[in-house]
Amino acid sequence: MKGHRQDLRHLFECDRARDIAGVWLPEGLERKYPNAGKEWPWFWVWPEKNLSEDPRQGIVRRHHLLDRTFQGAIKLAASKAGLNKRVTPHVLRHSFATHCLEKGYDIRTVQELLGHHNVETTQIYTHVVGKPGLGVRSPLDG
Repeated sequence: MKGHRQDLRHLFECDRARDIAGVWLPEGLERKYPNAGKEWPWFWVWPEKNLSEDPRQGIVRRHHLLDRTFQGAIKLAASKAGLNKRVTPHVLRHSFATHCLEKGYDIRTVQELLGHHNVETTQIYTHVVGKPGLGVRSPLDG
């Protein structure tokens, strides 16, 4: 990810040097912070390689990868790695949630990280964790 972020930063700087429109922001946010779309924190983590016209505004800008493009990249990476299991972005999401719970993160933190509205949605991950929360150490244990 560090290498990927360095590449992103270079792409971001090139876009800024070429005065490419920033990323699309919802209208209310765009009105409140008119230049936020041109700031580094708002730049896509998975941007498209090519620029395209924004169908909403007719502005040429860089968009995020389409879901199917990202899914294809994950599938290709899994194949190159010689994995014999089905790997999808959703599988990575499940793995992330499971590892968080195994490391002792509380369910509410995992809920927030995953963007779930209801904790019940997040609790589906607890069925694969044998003893959730037991990895948490008290400061008094040290």
